[in-house]
Amino acid sequence: MNVHNTHSADASTVEEALAADNHNVVDSEGATALAMQNTLLTPRFYTTDFEELDAINVEPVREDWDHLIAQMKADPNKGHFKKNADWDTVDWDGMEPTLKREFIDFLISSCTAEFSGCVLYKEMKRRGSNKDVTELFQLMARDEARHAGFINDALREAGIAVNLGFLTQKKKYTYFRPKFIYYATYLSEKIGYARYITIFRHLEKHPEKRFHPIFKWFEEWCNDEFSHGEAFALLMKTDPELTETWQNKLWIKFFLTAVFGTMYVRDHQRPAFHDALGVDVDWYGQEVFRKTSDLSAQIFPMMLDIDHPKWLPTLKRLQKANADLAVAEKKTGLARMLGKASGTTRAAAAFVTLFMIPVVKSTPPENVRMEPSY
Repeated sequence: MNVHNTHSADASTVEEALAADNHNVVDSEGATALAMQNTLLTPRFYTTDFEELDAINVEPVREDWDHLIAQMKADPNKGHFKKNADWDTVDWDGMEPTLKREFIDFLISSCTAEFSGCVLYKEMKRRGSNKDVTELFQLMARDEARHAGFINDALREAGIAVNLGFLTQKKKYTYFRPKFIYYATYLSEKIGYARYITIFRHLEKHPEKRFHPIFKWFEEWCNDEFSHGEAFALLMKTDPELTETWQNKLWIKFFLTAVFGTMYVRDHQRPAFHDALGVDVDWYGQEVFRKTSDLSAQIFPMMLDIDHPKWLPTLKRLQKANADLAVAEKKTGLARMLGKASGTTRAAAAFVTLFMIPVVKSTPPENVRMEPSY
């Protein structure tokens, strides 16, 4: 097969997907620069201890593992993530300027996040020798490459695209221990599912709010996210200490708080985007948090108390501190220094307050596997 005449949606492996013609898009300097940013709110590229990952023994979850791998190898979404007759014409020039800016920011951030997963999973496949683990990561990398390529298709219509090859070579990599990769990536995949399915179901009821055709693809997209989360749940299930020791329970609480807080702050940076969808951003946040909490109870021994009286007010303080930090970054001299110090201090205090809210304890089921239900 001549992969250079294919679309990433039709690729069977991550290598084919990355070589497909829709990955070779004209670079947009501004889009790639935005994707290159490394802040608390932007998607990061990760590396880890690949030897430790390679030593995983999946025998304790063999039956569920083989079932999940078989589902992923069946590849129900092959050929899906590309434009077809359902792809409406997009009037980028006529789109309201603030909405256009925020939507492009959303697409670039999503593309970077998907490609971040692709890079990490592909590296594990390349460096590992454990057949079970490398097979899983090959399949997940394939999916993420398709998603990134599809988003770049959408961006190309707006006259921009992210240079994914450049990101691979030049973007800063953050080292995380494998267990932190499990916690962070599991939550990223599950909250991704919750976000996409919430938007998809909302637009099913209000199709007049679907201002771009990419939302029509969200159901299958979020099902990929769901299956990836299932894989990380099984990886954690192979070692009970990952979710049972008091130290790791603190880490789980930390990552839950960080992922939820980051999502809240990031979403409040796109008011026009959510207004166009007809979604109240606070309602949306709580709905996504609730779905993610219900899903993560499959493996985590706790849920954040998102109904606690301090929860939303503290998230609002966190968001305000981050907004003030962004303003301070544009200043100079003493005003910049004082503004950044104030914003950083208030953001840290808000995060600590969120972290100190008592959790809702839960007991994960013996069988952690789930199927999409929302």
